[in-house]
Amino acid sequence: MALAGLFATGNLLCALAPDFWTLAAARLVTGLPHGAFFGAGAVAAAELVAPDRRARAVAVMFSGLTVANIVGVPAATLLGQHLGWRATMLVVVLIAAAGTLAIARLVPTLPSPGHTGLRHELRTFRSGQLWLALATVVFGCGGMFACYSYIAPLLTEVSGYATGSVTVVLALFGVGMTIGNVLGGFAADRALRPTVCASFVLLSATLALFAVTAHARWSAAVTVVLIGLFGFAIVPAVQTLVMRKARSAPTLASATVQGAFNLANAQGAYLGGLALDAGLGWTAPTLVGAVLAASGALIAVLAWAADRRRPAAPAVREAEPAVLAGAPL
Repeated sequence: MALAGLFATGNLLCALAPDFWTLAAARLVTGLPHGAFFGAGAVAAAELVAPDRRARAVAVMFSGLTVANIVGVPAATLLGQHLGWRATMLVVVLIAAAGTLAIARLVPTLPSPGHTGLRHELRTFRSGQLWLALATVVFGCGGMFACYSYIAPLLTEVSGYATGSVTVVLALFGVGMTIGNVLGGFAADRALRPTVCASFVLLSATLALFAVTAHARWSAAVTVVLIGLFGFAIVPAVQTLVMRKARSAPTLASATVQGAFNLANAQGAYLGGLALDAGLGWTAPTLVGAVLAASGALIAVLAWAADRRRPAAPAVREAEPAVLAGAPL
């Protein structure tokens, strides 16, 4: 509730900002709760269901992010064009306030972990498997961002789309993200490690193929959907994998995944930009993305192999879900 409230407050400060530097500071405040909110939300979602449905619960939680790319971004753009950006910010404040109230009303009280404190939480990061999972995100997901960061000029300069039509193709990307998020959640509940590895392999292949299919509008649109699908099928799987490898401190580790995604975004955009600066053409970032996604697949396979070689731990009975039938305990 506090993180959602901070997000609402930051957007209110943006709407009321009298100058650019106040607006910049308000945007910083707005961005602060991002990683922690999604991390805590993923853990809460996983705690509300049975152990064999946790990845699907995480996928449902993240579906808000994918639907926002289809509905929220175009709606906010349209609103800003007609009523101005301050009006857009105020609408976001209302949505964030409604979200905060919904959390207070609808999310049941969950028990706190038995061990708390920063020192205990940081001990989780001694796990090599946790670091390998985070490295998978940083390098592998960087592939999607290397392509997506420069997709608008690629679609206009290579595929031949008019500038006004690019928004429609980007909405298709959001559709692919939504489908991939749902399918990734179902697949991860059945076979977690194979889902992570297969998603990165398919993402790498699709990004490499995009360098060819981008030269025709229809094939470019289909490939954009597939990139969103495979790119976001990874999210619930990786999020669940990290929470599983950090059982003693899942919230901090889960929030760290969001930081890993942000690093992937920065790295992918940077490396894709280097390829453009080298004069390799508008399709070069997709090939850079293919290499990054393949590196993510390699790390995921190596982590899986290392996990299989570890001696089996004593059997421990899985804890029962913290909440039954939506009633607070």
